[in-house]
Amino acid sequence: MTGPARAAVLGSPIGHSKSPALHHAAYRHLGVDIAYSAVEMTPEQLEAYMDGLRGDPDTTDDQDTTDSCWRGLSVTMPLKSAMVKYVDRLSETASALGVLNTVTFDAGAAGPTLTGHNTDVTGMIRAINHAGGTTERSAVILGAGGTSLAAAAALAALGVDRVSLCVRDPARAADTVRFAERAGLQVSVVPMQDSAAVLSGARLVISTLPPHAADAMAAAPRLQGRVDGGAGILLDVAYEPWPSALAQTWRGRGGVIVPGLEMLLYQGLEQVRMFTGSSFHDEPGVINAMCDAVRLPRRDPRPPDMAG
Repeated sequence: MTGPARAAVLGSPIGHSKSPALHHAAYRHLGVDIAYSAVEMTPEQLEAYMDGLRGDPDTTDDQDTTDSCWRGLSVTMPLKSAMVKYVDRLSETASALGVLNTVTFDAGAAGPTLTGHNTDVTGMIRAINHAGGTTERSAVILGAGGTSLAAAAALAALGVDRVSLCVRDPARAADTVRFAERAGLQVSVVPMQDSAAVLSGARLVISTLPPHAADAMAAAPRLQGRVDGGAGILLDVAYEPWPSALAQTWRGRGGVIVPGLEMLLYQGLEQVRMFTGSSFHDEPGVINAMCDAVRLPRRDPRPPDMAG
């Protein structure tokens, strides 16, 4: 077989995704030939796609180093839960969460073995730490979709022990509440219409809501105006458009806003590490190349010609 190795990001809508830019920049820096594409994919289309992918000759070669084999998939909304049943095994984190955002391939003569991973947790932790970290013991999560599970895991790892989970439909919060309690978090479920009251006193917030879903909340009168001592950290996983209405409100309160691109950078870095294997090297240089691709500030103070 000839041609580059292959990887893709799956989701819907996918046209706004920055993952291709991040991955292409990383692979160029590493000198690795991986073709990374964006594929519009709904849950209803997923079974046929995965069946076809398993039958692709590039997934059935018994040489793991074959250049043209599939290396992996990035999985975004609304597929993070749906993809679980189409992999052969789950990493410890993905298994605990019940959602994944990454699939890796171990090729073999009898067909590939697909493993599901979740790098969103690492992405959130590193994004918050890059913003200065936190010593807060309580936090707020907005939304109850698949990303809220990763948010709960990240907050537990950061030392938080109390979480307010703001949701439109309390019934949809069951999975997140169950996981959060297993992780040792004390959880309060709050109706979304009461979220402004909760946010007004919060100093650590992770919004997992889709674009514009928090716009009305951001306009709430009690969230306007600067807060003495600042409003703490808001990580808004939505990054298009940016800044979001919620991020602008938070900044007006004197808070630190962490764009979803920061999370995407760090979770994508872990995917690059998995997809390139032994070819991965020079993490600072890879991070800087990825930052340049999406116009994030560089992490490494070295000049560009020294970063690689």
